[in-house]
Amino acid sequence: MEKEVEKLRGVVRDCMSKHLYSSAIFFADKVVDFTQSPTDLYMLAQALFLGQHYRRALHILSNSKITFKDLRFRYLAAKCLEEMKEWQQCLEMLGDAKVREDGTLEVPEDQNMEKDAEDQEINISAAICFLRGKAYDALENRVQALLWYKAAIKADPYCYEALECLLNNHMLTSAEEANLVTSLKFGVENGWLSSFYSCLIKKYDKTDKVESKFAELERLPGNASSHETSINHSLKNNADLIACKAEYYHQCGEYQKCFDLTTLLFERDPFHLKCTLVHIVTAVELGHKNELYLMACNLVKDYPQKAISWFAVGCYYYCIRQFDQARRYYSKATSLDGTFAPAWIGFGSAFAAKDESDQAMAAFRTCARLFPGCHLPTLYIGLEYMRTHNFKLAEQFFMKAKKICSTDPLVYHELGVVSYKTQEYEKAVRWFEKTLSYVPSPLTETWEPTLVNMGHALRKLKRYPLAIKSYERALDLCSRNVSTYAGLGYTYHLQNKFDDAINLYHQALALKPDHQFCGEVLTVALGDACRCADFRSK
Repeated sequence: MEKEVEKLRGVVRDCMSKHLYSSAIFFADKVVDFTQSPTDLYMLAQALFLGQHYRRALHILSNSKITFKDLRFRYLAAKCLEEMKEWQQCLEMLGDAKVREDGTLEVPEDQNMEKDAEDQEINISAAICFLRGKAYDALENRVQALLWYKAAIKADPYCYEALECLLNNHMLTSAEEANLVTSLKFGVENGWLSSFYSCLIKKYDKTDKVESKFAELERLPGNASSHETSINHSLKNNADLIACKAEYYHQCGEYQKCFDLTTLLFERDPFHLKCTLVHIVTAVELGHKNELYLMACNLVKDYPQKAISWFAVGCYYYCIRQFDQARRYYSKATSLDGTFAPAWIGFGSAFAAKDESDQAMAAFRTCARLFPGCHLPTLYIGLEYMRTHNFKLAEQFFMKAKKICSTDPLVYHELGVVSYKTQEYEKAVRWFEKTLSYVPSPLTETWEPTLVNMGHALRKLKRYPLAIKSYERALDLCSRNVSTYAGLGYTYHLQNKFDDAINLYHQALALKPDHQFCGEVLTVALGDACRCADFRSK
């Protein structure tokens, strides 16, 4: 009989591996009756769980005396409650436990939370901590959710899902993310994982620091063992690493570089959703309407219940400036997944594009409340205040955004603009210089406005040679900006270099013939040049 039972166990395991869950449940049920073994009961419960018979699996586990003595049973019962969205009961099933201030666990003595027998297994305590975090997240207790997610990843660095929730839900600031990854205890053989996690967090650091991390994962180190060499070599074309790199280029404002990389990745893996998100937002920045339309159609067809699909539709309408339609689809994305931060930002931006500040502010404030580790909602609130000329409040929110993420050059740029608007030109120059210090070199066209604005501020301070240098650097990046020619021409005009000024005013008017300022100062410059010529002739 024992031989027959062992054969049936093998059949059950094989059925589960082949996703034949009804067969697995049928035979596992018979094995339990034959043996009355807790191990076989657990196997039956697993088969029921995989077959989506959550209530029945929970009933069988709850009626077993071993459930509250064996963490595997308790965890599976809690997973059943998770699937049924019974979050409070899920927490009760997991039992009492606390997280200390240092992130370590404080559990009752009767709950054995030690590492599993096999090194290849994820620590059961990490899985339980992660499930607690999900339950608290669903109950909108974000403070407790944050503590348990951090406890999960600290209990076992292989519990990637906990890190993913912390990053995707923007629960930590950029500094806190870096500190968390640094605090994780990786084995000697897991140096690559530490580097990979470092690449996943917010990437506003100087380009040499971030790209060295990518290179560390891509190249073959000379002193690596054969085992490490094979891992590093295989990661060179890894889809997650490429998506991570694309995200870095997007954050640096190198949108074309980012778009080329995501397009290349889609040829290999067209369903990589993290890369899809980066591809969509970059296409919006570049104004690729056709690409957005095709992406939105494919996503709605393949993933109609995912927020990213309707976010893509909203982005298409935003790109073609149909903001009411964009708002409608961003709203649908947030209703499908309230933790999808890009949809909330898009929702607020669609209101802002129609000058509906109150609704835009409401959306951005909701986003800031839901995602305390994301500085973008706070930054956008500041932009709304600046648009309505409330510069002091705008500066307060920009400073708050700086506190959340102190390495984003866009924050410093906006602080510089506020200082310029309030006629604090020295302060404005310092903020613009700080902006450029965080921008990877060589500069791209994205940062041309920073150079132009710095030129304006330097001109106001009568530092004409430095202002001219700043304008010329801006022209190297973009040669069709009327404001740059006007500012540079006016700087020469103030130094009585009328020929240079007139030439630049003409170039500005060639780009925009109805530019009022250039038209007026050109007349003044011509008059000044004539008077200067008459004076010299006398």
